[in-house]
Amino acid sequence: MTNRGIAEKRRQAKAPWPPLLRRMTQLVRSRTLFRRGDHLLVAVSGGPDSVALLALLHLLAPVWNLRLTAVHFNYGLRGVESDEDEKFVEQLARRLGVEVVIQRLDLSPRAAGAGRGSLQERARDLRYDALRTLARERSADRVVLGHTADDQLETFLLWLLRGAAATGLAGMPYEREGLFVRPMLDTTREEVLAYLDAAGFSYRTDSSNLSARFRRNRIRREVVPVLKRLLPGAAPVIRRQMDVLREDDRCLDLLTARVMDGMMLRRSDLEVELDHRLFLLQPLALQRRVIRRVLRELDPRRHPPSFRVVERAVRHLLDQSGSGRPCRYGDIELVREKDAVRIRKVCDDQLVRDTIPVDLEVPVSVPARVQWRPTMQEIELAHVDRKAAEQALASHDRDTAIFDADRISSALRLRTWQAGDTFYPVGMGGRRKKLQDFFVDIKLERTSRHRVPLLVAPEGILWVVGYRQDDRFVVRPSTQRYVLARVRCS
Repeated sequence: MTNRGIAEKRRQAKAPWPPLLRRMTQLVRSRTLFRRGDHLLVAVSGGPDSVALLALLHLLAPVWNLRLTAVHFNYGLRGVESDEDEKFVEQLARRLGVEVVIQRLDLSPRAAGAGRGSLQERARDLRYDALRTLARERSADRVVLGHTADDQLETFLLWLLRGAAATGLAGMPYEREGLFVRPMLDTTREEVLAYLDAAGFSYRTDSSNLSARFRRNRIRREVVPVLKRLLPGAAPVIRRQMDVLREDDRCLDLLTARVMDGMMLRRSDLEVELDHRLFLLQPLALQRRVIRRVLRELDPRRHPPSFRVVERAVRHLLDQSGSGRPCRYGDIELVREKDAVRIRKVCDDQLVRDTIPVDLEVPVSVPARVQWRPTMQEIELAHVDRKAAEQALASHDRDTAIFDADRISSALRLRTWQAGDTFYPVGMGGRRKKLQDFFVDIKLERTSRHRVPLLVAPEGILWVVGYRQDDRFVVRPSTQRYVLARVRCS
């Protein structure tokens, strides 16, 4: 840095801070949104909120030793106007001496990687994906967004009119994913405009924000002014209520995670299996939250399902006559069996063949701990004594199997199902059964069969992991040596 640049940084550090910056800094400190010395990516659209955000962070940077990188996305939706926004952001960054990254994003459904969702939803998804990628590539500590208290109020009203529960009404969090932060959520748009006017900063106006086609715009232009006129103190009261709801929702999320872990039978990127009996014991509020959490985890974009979808799924699970009947939500299927609930992504056979090798095989020894990648399960094998074997047998846990070590060779393998596979399922009186017929009997879809691990010895299939053992290798009163196998979600 030149002497002139160093002198300018010192001058900025000694200059009095505007009240807006002092308040924003207090919020950053109280919620630890970012720290001294951090590298911040600052999303700048060119509108008043993002311009004020970049200008305020520029004042803070020399004092906190921050590194700033402005990021602007050009969607090309408004032609010349979009290009003028891009030029404006470049000029603003140059004026402040801040590095700037410009990216052009294609919002067509095919390019966005999703055939569903509105234009605004695709823009949001692409924007967040691009920011995550940039943060990773540039080793940024945080991505700073310019959402204000007015955006928060509009979000509350928008979700209220949609009939949202606490999660929606809690609005935008100050911090998300440990990456995105919103240090201006307590700042009103009037305060932003007053600061820009006093500091001599211009900004751009997005013409699409004036369109009545978008519900948020109608709320901003028609509902919010009436609310503020009728109840001048409503906005801060609503913001305080959102803070309360956000903390309540966070607490319930932690409780839901704990409850869900307790009823989890199997978990992978493509399928979740829950204990149906334990699900029925939960209060309705937790049942809804568990289903919502599972559906969100299985969605590639992590989008939460609507209340209508969650309610339909819960009713299906509570319906005593619904056993075996699938309930579909887009490409996700929910099936209630006698003792379990399976929620899985439905894909075609070609996708299964493309993602899971038909001849996938992993050699294992005893003791061993192996991860089965198609289901992200961890399978552990160990020699145990009689007491441990008896305890495992008494638990009747289908994720645990006990074998007579003297009946099997040591060259064990985990592999996928192959055409023609047969075994002797426990409980069938020593009769042989095709594995394909066994899968049909337990109502396991074809798209899921190639993911199920088989524990195999030279003598035959020992265990259809998590489902049924082979009767030829189970322990008997004469068994002297035991092998225990256990499967867990990894």
